[in-house]
Amino acid sequence: MIQTIWPKKKEISQIQFSQQSDRIQCCYVNHTAQFQIIRISSTESTFFEKTVLPHARIIFEAGPDDYLEIHTGNPICSILSDKISCHRLALKEEHSP
Repeated sequence: MIQTIWPKKKEISQIQFSQQSDRIQCCYVNHTAQFQIIRISSTESTFFEKTVLPHARIIFEAGPDDYLEIHTGNPICSILSDKISCHRLALKEEHSP
């Protein structure tokens, strides 16, 4: 499941991505003032690409060996500015005692 959380509104957009049990829930925050395009580099044949607004947070599912590519700029001329292991972006689950 993918959740896009807009910075000024409480709206949440959800898109089904995968129901596989080996997937991890991850979170990425665009701390810049520019639009970013994020892509998952997957070891599987799946494809994921999403635009992230400035100062927005996105929650998504990925495999533990996948990488999140962050492209900054405009759609015609974007630059790969970072590549982060999705394992590093994994959300910590709260455990009840």
